[in-house]
Amino acid sequence: MNTKAIKHPNDDRDCGWYDLLPAPGAPSVLKGGHRADYVVIGAGFAGLAAARRLAELKPEASIYLIDAQRVGFGASGRNSGFVIDLPHKMALEHPDPEVKQRLLRLNRAAISSLESSITQHNIDCQWSHAGRYQGAVGERGRGYLENFVKLMRDLGEPFELVERDKLSKVLGTQHYSQAVFTPGCYLMQPAALVRGLAKALPSNVRLFENSPVSGLRKGSNGYWVVEASGASVTTQNLLLTTSIFTQEFGYLKNRLLPVMTFASWTRPLTDAEMAESGITADWGLTPADHAGTTVRMTQDRRLIIRNSYQHVPKYGRSVSDDFRSKVRAKHRKSMLLRYPHLQDVDFTHTWGGSYAISRNFTNFFGKLEDGVHALACDNGVGAAWGTVGGAMLAERVVGGSSSLLSDIQYVSGMPSLNPPEPILGLGVKTRIRWAAWNSRGEL
Repeated sequence: MNTKAIKHPNDDRDCGWYDLLPAPGAPSVLKGGHRADYVVIGAGFAGLAAARRLAELKPEASIYLIDAQRVGFGASGRNSGFVIDLPHKMALEHPDPEVKQRLLRLNRAAISSLESSITQHNIDCQWSHAGRYQGAVGERGRGYLENFVKLMRDLGEPFELVERDKLSKVLGTQHYSQAVFTPGCYLMQPAALVRGLAKALPSNVRLFENSPVSGLRKGSNGYWVVEASGASVTTQNLLLTTSIFTQEFGYLKNRLLPVMTFASWTRPLTDAEMAESGITADWGLTPADHAGTTVRMTQDRRLIIRNSYQHVPKYGRSVSDDFRSKVRAKHRKSMLLRYPHLQDVDFTHTWGGSYAISRNFTNFFGKLEDGVHALACDNGVGAAWGTVGGAMLAERVVGGSSSLLSDIQYVSGMPSLNPPEPILGLGVKTRIRWAAWNSRGEL
């Protein structure tokens, strides 16, 4: 198979998480011709986990991990820093209780794996067992919370219903009328975490950055040839951990929806600014209404506001500077609704990140064709799913078996087909606008 006109990542250069890190050393760029036992494309949470697990299972094998950008610059370094243990969003409402229990096991295995690596390799990434608030502003949000409480009781998981006054002593705002606190979520600095994981890769993994893959083709011997800017790698085993970009290689075409969500953050707040409202550090809140606003206070006291979604068929090229300016203004409005005393505190960064969702909220895991395997479509929960999914994809490729591999095969499937363009684009834009209108009181 040949691939043509591959669209590569084109992320903005205003990601606060990445900008906060020290400048990385010079990258190893793929040059010349190579052979490898395994090639993993995409060095986010999934690719890093896949490469690490392959190295553990096949310590004598040569493993190449290739990314179009620097590690941490892409989607894995652009999320809001939640590693959520619970089935998230639509998955929590799945009619099969077994799916939810297996997702719990998978997510918690991911958290355990990340924590082990962080401890073993001393990765400085603001890792924190802080739990998560799910917050409601008005009646619409409280209605979602009532359903969430019911789902948590059905799941048999612990939670605490927190009313406005108690909540405000943590968040420093009376904006939220109610929240549900769940204890199993972890918070982190995503760009720092993925860069730390990359530095700690086993010795038989070679990482190549700034090496965008320009094509895939099958050689005469039946092996796959990965082409990247004049260089090439021949392999019998190709793992695509490329999320939305999987479709650029000719797979899962018309089954993935490219969406970008946006965040802004402030400089670190001063002691006086923290004290004025009573806001504390190191917590995270996701909206009860999925189209609402995510808010985080980092360990170093930066306030993050995340909302606004955009259909991005050309990924970063779909988003203009003018659009990002409008997003930033929207974020500022959301911030001042919650923290009016911070009117003199501006955002220092506003960034977006692309990810894949599917219309049936189904994740893909498994074989695409002989020699090609993929983990794709994280549906907005990439840190936990990518970590455990990448490791399990490696196990599957080498013919392994485990209870977690059985779990992920049980909960995965085929993303449903999308309608053709321009119907798809119009439908997604209309749905996003409708959701934003309905949720305007929760923003």
